[in-house]
Amino acid sequence: MNDATDLYTIGQLARRTGLQTRTIRFWSDIGVVPPALRSNGGYRLYDAEAIARLNLVRTLRDLGLGLDAVQRILERRATLSEVAETHVKALDAEIRTLKIRRSVLLLLVKRGSTAKEITLMNALARLSARERQQIIDDFIGRAFADVVDEDAALVAEWMRDIPSDLPEDPTSEQVDAWVELAELVADESFQQTVRRMVLSGEKDNRLEYGLDLRPLVLEHAGGALARAIAPESAEASVILDRIIPSGLPAEETASLITWLETVAEPRVERYWQLLSILKDQKPAPPAVPAFEWLLTALRAHR
Repeated sequence: MNDATDLYTIGQLARRTGLQTRTIRFWSDIGVVPPALRSNGGYRLYDAEAIARLNLVRTLRDLGLGLDAVQRILERRATLSEVAETHVKALDAEIRTLKIRRSVLLLLVKRGSTAKEITLMNALARLSARERQQIIDDFIGRAFADVVDEDAALVAEWMRDIPSDLPEDPTSEQVDAWVELAELVADESFQQTVRRMVLSGEKDNRLEYGLDLRPLVLEHAGGALARAIAPESAEASVILDRIIPSGLPAEETASLITWLETVAEPRVERYWQLLSILKDQKPAPPAVPAFEWLLTALRAHR
């Protein structure tokens, strides 16, 4: 240090700040901490302000800011608040990515996946919200193409309603749900199943009827399942009458059986369950087994 002018060499700055000389030299070379002047022998000399700048730079670097951002702050081309806000957003994105990676790894432990599945799960989980929505939109577009029925349009909107993004802290179950959902909508046989359901609904407009029937099926057919009552049994005939009027004409009964064969589809129910998981909601209890019981009972008794 020069006592007359309070100037410091790089070595003296290193001892005062605890930084390595090569680090100070590098920061000086790129202009983050420029020397105040040079000695007659060509050595760089720094004033007291350099100590404050070095401490600030070290703090900002410890917080993860890049040297470009640090330089913008020091040159007052950006405020510390502006840079910090940008960096917080970047950190949030990085934290979210790390959480997703962790969830994928936990999922791999649970599923014992193959190398191909590992690659698929990682790729799907890291998709942007727009890319995830596009996968669902493409599926809905194929399944509901050229269908103008109002009920079908309503169902299409329900099926399209996925969260705009994975949760801030996704669980392995939610990552698993998204991967399973993406695999499901990519399955051509599932697309065809949904398409058949859509076209069937367009012909007889049974959405409202199905919604009215569901509580009765869950109460009575679901109760019969819980009590292990066989749908072909005499007792089942009495339960069936509580769900479907005994005087229903044969033609309507046949139509109902055809409709039930279409809607009692476990994969479609699984679709709704996966949407609930992604929305951090508890999925509704499975209804398909109760509808399958009703279908078998109808065939046996009507």
